[in-house]
Amino acid sequence: MRATSGHANKEWEYVMKKIALTAAVLGLGLAACEAQTDEAAETGIENTGEAMEADAEAAGEATEAAMEEMAAEADETATEVEAAVEGETEAEAAAE
Repeated sequence: MRATSGHANKEWEYVMKKIALTAAVLGLGLAACEAQTDEAAETGIENTGEAMEADAEAAGEATEAAMEEMAAEADETATEVEAAVEGETEAEAAAE
């Protein structure tokens, strides 16, 4: 077995302390990143949910507006048909 000098032991201790400190700092950094990632994911989910609600509401409003427009067009067409039928009936009655 080889005996090591006191100076070599101190250098070894210094290197090991630096490695331990570096590992601790990296561990803290990773933990902070993980917390931020979790928070960002939660925020993303909340934002997605809000966007989906807004999109659904906008789609519902657009559908309602389209249905109202179609109903108005159907009423207009029905009025035109009634007028045409009444006109034909009056013309037939005048011809007789």
